[in-house]
Amino acid sequence: MRPHASAIRYRREALDMSLRTLSAKTGIDRGHLSRVERGLAGLGDKNITKVAEALGVTPADITHQEKP
Repeated sequence: MRPHASAIRYRREALDMSLRTLSAKTGIDRGHLSRVERGLAGLGDKNITKVAEALGVTPADITHQEKP
């Protein structure tokens, strides 16, 4: 699944969080997160959940899916 790249970057920057910090919080390689934010890569459901939790949002918030 591809999260909405700008949603992740927007939230991360709003929290004044670096890619390095997001990587440390999620265990996802910083380079991969950079590619995700640029729309060049996707994340699996498990990693979408990790990123959402680290950013304090729901997975739906960063994938632009309707919340159940």
